[in-house]
Amino acid sequence: MDTARLKQFVETFWEDSILPSITEYIRIPNKSPAYDPQWVEHGYMEDAVKLMEGWARRQLDGFAGATLEVIRLPGRTPLLFMDLPGDSNDIVLLYGHLDKQPEMKGWSEGLGPWQPVRKDDKLYGRGGADDGYAIYACLCALEALRTQGVPRARCVIMIEACEESGSYDLPYYVDHLIDRIGNPSLVVCLDSGCGDYERLWLTTSLRGIAAGTLTVRVLTEGVHSGDASGIVPSSFRILRGLLSRLEDEGTGEIRLPELYVQIPPQRIEQAKEAARVLGKEVYGKFPFAGATQPMVDDTGQMVLNRTWRPQLAIVGMDGYPVPGDAGNVLLPYSTAKLSLRTPPTLDAKKAVQTIKQTLETEPPYGAEVVFEGGEGQSGWHAPPLVPWLETAVVQASEEAFGKPPAYMGEGGTIPFMGMLGEKFPKTQFVITGVLGPHSNAHGPNEFLHIPTGKRVTTAVARLIVAHHSRRKD
Repeated sequence: MDTARLKQFVETFWEDSILPSITEYIRIPNKSPAYDPQWVEHGYMEDAVKLMEGWARRQLDGFAGATLEVIRLPGRTPLLFMDLPGDSNDIVLLYGHLDKQPEMKGWSEGLGPWQPVRKDDKLYGRGGADDGYAIYACLCALEALRTQGVPRARCVIMIEACEESGSYDLPYYVDHLIDRIGNPSLVVCLDSGCGDYERLWLTTSLRGIAAGTLTVRVLTEGVHSGDASGIVPSSFRILRGLLSRLEDEGTGEIRLPELYVQIPPQRIEQAKEAARVLGKEVYGKFPFAGATQPMVDDTGQMVLNRTWRPQLAIVGMDGYPVPGDAGNVLLPYSTAKLSLRTPPTLDAKKAVQTIKQTLETEPPYGAEVVFEGGEGQSGWHAPPLVPWLETAVVQASEEAFGKPPAYMGEGGTIPFMGMLGEKFPKTQFVITGVLGPHSNAHGPNEFLHIPTGKRVTTAVARLIVAHHSRRKD
């Protein structure tokens, strides 16, 4: 394969075909079902599917025997399924998603979640980097190989519409399509992060999540605080105390030993190396307010904290008026939404049960305490790279970025990876992405770093070629 020609093709294809389409995609407020229960009635998800389907069909015209189908199981979000025959019976599965997180407040002036804005190397707007670019990058990589006549394996592309809600529809689609998918020997997922924009980053693990709502109720209705305080306990004070059963408020460490695992030595060493490569950017990428400092001083420990150790975040509250509307009332209840990230190899279902028992046992003052946590989502730990893939990753990073690759776990969850790991235990995984410093997925001012998108596309093409030729090694 002519690497210079590959890079030039990717550059031109991104500018002429991908960026115009992904700009239109950003305009569509296709929030994931968890954030838009009326997603069917609103039709935005359908708009996004039609946009990507139409674009993809135009690209597939040049691939002999290629098919594209929008699969719709009853009552579930749709899924784009593409099958591109190759030059061998081996299978590469490429994955992404098209649903989005909600708007969030705090976008800078002139920017907005559904308002695509290109500034220099960045395309701002919700969903461009997480994860709208995936389908475009996959087909661009394959088209680049086709134009050079480079042989490859059969490629299957799956783009789901429920990832930001926990991928609860995806298992049904995988079971429905399992015979058509086959047994992939390589999975490429383009829904992850990168520590910087200077090299190819491979995700080695993903944390799970044990989320739920904790409600403390002390009254059937609000009462005058001057009349009741000192007699009726504050629901907030009780909630605050219950959270201290989970978390040390002084350090942020989780108190329950059942929520920890033994960190593999290889991942500890990789965390140290990632911290060395990134330096202060391990924490410098976050928009700290005022004089706020990180929780620990050691950057290696920071990496391990966000990838292999349990951490609690309170991501929502209910039961309270906004300050301007707040009267002197002792409120009847307090509800907090808890998001507890669990280590990659911990059983999230058991973690939810541990949290529930910890919070509900012996409630202070006999208050009504309920934790509703569902089943949780377990994390994922990548199998070791086989020699051919380890070599290919180095080559792909050097060719696309000009630097060797780096390896680091991610703090988020991609349920599809754990699911595939169970179904295909001998499969090799390449999980990477464009969500680097300040790209701010899920938050305000999310952006797609365009040069990284192009380089990741180039790297994917190289990996697909290496996968096909590996049997010659």
